[in-house]
Amino acid sequence: MHFEVLVEDQSGSIALESILEKILGANGAVHTWRIHPYKGIGRLPRDLRGVPNPANRLLLDKLPSVLKGYGRSLADPSAVVVVMDADDNDCVMLKQELLDVLNACNPRPQTLFRIAIEEGEAWLLGDRSAVKLAYPNAKDAVLNGYVQDSICGTWEVLADAVHTGGSQLLKKLGYPAAGEAKCGWARNIAPHMDIESNKSRSFQVFRDGVRKLAGIS
Repeated sequence: MHFEVLVEDQSGSIALESILEKILGANGAVHTWRIHPYKGIGRLPRDLRGVPNPANRLLLDKLPSVLKGYGRSLADPSAVVVVMDADDNDCVMLKQELLDVLNACNPRPQTLFRIAIEEGEAWLLGDRSAVKLAYPNAKDAVLNGYVQDSICGTWEVLADAVHTGGSQLLKKLGYPAAGEAKCGWARNIAPHMDIESNKSRSFQVFRDGVRKLAGIS
């Protein structure tokens, strides 16, 4: 099975490289994948038949045209996996909007939409052991105060637990410092993750959805 994976940012791409290998085995051994990181989430265009600006690298802005292209070009067995953060969106409404985009494609590519609640860092925080292996001095008080998959400013929680100066410093510095920090957390934590014991429900749904597509029981 081949997977084309669309993700909203570079840190998500880094984490998914490790996570997909844990789910599917080495890339190219049985299953294959390519990960396409975007430069943010953006928003779905009002006109799903419109031609997007080629310079625009926001995930949702490009999604209708990208899915239509995959519908015409992907050979079986293959699937598209779209991974994005919920942020402060209503997940049910967002999922329906994504399905509406898919249903407007003819032909439709086999597609799996998976939404991290609230942010991708929730998947990293779903495995506290992995966080501690990557960052032995991570603040237990901060980690223990996090309610899994809650709407709370998830990346800020991880920053306060593992980053010198915490989220306040990263917010003060802005980008690219904050983005580089997020990439570092993904690079350091994801390889330690135990995908069977991750406590994030949104991660579990992602893992099981990929397995189902791949025919892994």
